[in-house]
Amino acid sequence: MDQPPATDNTKHLGKGMIFAAWILVLGMLTFFFHQWWEKENNPNQEVSSRLTSEGVREIKLQRNRVGHYVATGRINNKKVVFLLDTGATTISIPETTARKLKLEPGLPYTVHTANGEATVYATRLKKLELGAILLQDVRAHINPHMQGNEILLGMTVLKKLELIQKGDTLTLRQYPR
Repeated sequence: MDQPPATDNTKHLGKGMIFAAWILVLGMLTFFFHQWWEKENNPNQEVSSRLTSEGVREIKLQRNRVGHYVATGRINNKKVVFLLDTGATTISIPETTARKLKLEPGLPYTVHTANGEATVYATRLKKLELGAILLQDVRAHINPHMQGNEILLGMTVLKKLELIQKGDTLTLRQYPR
């Protein structure tokens, strides 16, 4: 028995379903590769922490694929991404990120960066968290010239910690005062 010829509506529906399937596959691939790329750039999205019986707060960070230590933390209870930078004097926050965090820009001053001089704005962070490590009332600056969303975690924080690097792992310890 012969099949009746397909109508134009059936042909269009079939083509639409194929098109929708391709869009779904491409969307899933985009999502998968975005997640993979984020994990490659920031292998410390969930920071490994512990608090010792002596009150020492300790975290372990893994180096990313290009050799940097990038980690997810919090400023004033809001999630941020830190890039540890021993060459930075203080915490440098991109202006767009500072706006999202609702940080108040203070007095302007000039800093010397790898890209030359820049005008930045003083600010203070009520609370900074990186895993178990907790600091309060931390000096920082807002940098309107920084691109991206990573916050440079400089020496105003790192000097308060013990840093131990072994291979691709950096251990940070905060001792009780």
